[in-house]
Amino acid sequence: MDPVKEIVAEINKGTPKPIYFLMGEEPYYIDKISQYIAENVLTEDEKGFNQMVLYGKDTSVEEVVSNAKRYPMMANHQVIIVKEAQHLSRNIENFLSYVENPQPTTVLVICFKYKKLDKRKKLYKAIQKNGVLFESNKLYENQVADWVRRTLAGKNFNISPKSCVMLVEFLGTDLSKISNELDKLALVVPPTTEITPDLIEKHIGISKDFNNFELKKAIGERDVKKASRIIDYFSQNPKDNPFVVTVTLLNTFFTQLLQYHGLNDHSPGNVAKVLGINPYFVSEFSVAAKNYPMKRVSGIISSLRILDLKGKGVGANNMDQSDLLKELLAEIV
Repeated sequence: MDPVKEIVAEINKGTPKPIYFLMGEEPYYIDKISQYIAENVLTEDEKGFNQMVLYGKDTSVEEVVSNAKRYPMMANHQVIIVKEAQHLSRNIENFLSYVENPQPTTVLVICFKYKKLDKRKKLYKAIQKNGVLFESNKLYENQVADWVRRTLAGKNFNISPKSCVMLVEFLGTDLSKISNELDKLALVVPPTTEITPDLIEKHIGISKDFNNFELKKAIGERDVKKASRIIDYFSQNPKDNPFVVTVTLLNTFFTQLLQYHGLNDHSPGNVAKVLGINPYFVSEFSVAAKNYPMKRVSGIISSLRILDLKGKGVGANNMDQSDLLKELLAEIV
């Protein structure tokens, strides 16, 4: 079973573990799990005397342990949530004695964001034995689109592959940020509706015609006129379309195109698997491969790396985004 679902099932059964150590690079699940525990272990009447939130910057391991050893008042459990517990990392091993013998009526939630415990240490093993050790790993970019699709399916919505890519390219891989935008969509779009580029443009503000997805497609097709229009739009709206994002996305595209050229099996299923893309986008690589031979692709990747450095101020006298984008288009097509 999915670890998150296991935690939710325990809470719903009324059998929470005494310790939940939530760690890792992706804060979204850490926040969601701690919020679920805060909202569902105790009743509203019980929370007043039995629920406490501490912050790593303002507390100590000893203070947390002291509170955790208390008994609940007129309730089966007390809940203590330690947010931003990564600020306790220097002394985190001091939790060991408590973790080895936790108070059974306390639910201690430690939110250890952006860090991980050393698996070789006793604390790690003790938490595994007496509580729940949850690791929240950052999703790769090619996994985020699938996460978007599954999240919307849970809200009774469908989303087109193109719409998924638009969201990820515009919002990045920050799941909390994406989740907030999906919640906004769910408020204004009727259930069972398919989320389309038009809806995204209307409610989130991402242009369906002038975005990195469309630029990549236009360049792959060597549609210079369309690519130029998008470049002009980016030049006029630099804050919404940062050069570093554009050059990174195109570098990824041409790196994947280089992989495509090296494949013996160009069937959609194999291409999608090797490149880590949705089968919906395989045709884009088929078209681009005809327009850009392997040797040319290698040259483009080298040019993109130089442009990336220029965009960061290396080897360029403060070139503005407009000039960088024009040079980028000239180098490629």
